[in-house]
Amino acid sequence: MATKKARAAAGWVVMKTNQPASKVAIVTGSSRGIGAAIARQLAADGFKVIVNYAGRVADAESVVKAITEAGGAAAAIQADVSNVAEVAALFDRTETLFGGVDVVVNNAGIMQTMPLANTDDALFDRTVAVNLKGTFNTLRAASKRLRPDGRIINFSTSAIGLALPGYALYCATKSAVETMTNIFAKELRGRNITVNAIAPGPTATDLFTDGKTEEQIAHLAKMPPLERLGEPEDIAKVASFLAGPDAGWVNGQTLRANGGIV
Repeated sequence: MATKKARAAAGWVVMKTNQPASKVAIVTGSSRGIGAAIARQLAADGFKVIVNYAGRVADAESVVKAITEAGGAAAAIQADVSNVAEVAALFDRTETLFGGVDVVVNNAGIMQTMPLANTDDALFDRTVAVNLKGTFNTLRAASKRLRPDGRIINFSTSAIGLALPGYALYCATKSAVETMTNIFAKELRGRNITVNAIAPGPTATDLFTDGKTEEQIAHLAKMPPLERLGEPEDIAKVASFLAGPDAGWVNGQTLRANGGIV
């Protein structure tokens, strides 16, 4: 069992709680935005939550603090999901701290929109490394580490259906995630582990708004029949459903949480 000092040195942020033993969820890329909303929601649902982050330690600490102040159990662990060794360490540390893993939410991702013809090798490699290989890394680890009756929730995007110019690379990686989701659900036959994906539409996060003008944001907000951007909490509620007992018969699916935009 790692000591407090060792945990701190390894990039953990741990808060004491009096929570009884419960199921454990890892939420990648959960220091802000949709991931942070999912971490808070799952904690409210009774999960012990790992707030994974790549570099935003202060934001991760803030999410952990919000969870523990509300009576939940959480720890922040740094890991770059594109790095195989760091993903393995993420699962190791989660098991040491909370005893096992029941839910993995593959939320970590990057998005930089750009016409395909103008996309350089560095952006291509980084987008594939985080969005696609990062999901692959966590899925492969989960196949060996997830306890029976577990849940895996991947992240796609409703931008695939919209086919907007500039989104070719981002949507290509997310299309691959949807394919892996459906096939991986079949490969885990016999373990009662479900594998699904959520495909948000335009959602009010920094990932979505960065690089867009106010006019572009307003136009996208008016596109769904509900005439607004999604909020991170809208997506968190879908993740809550998929992670919970009521979604036990939903498997190998991609749920479009987009207000009807596509």
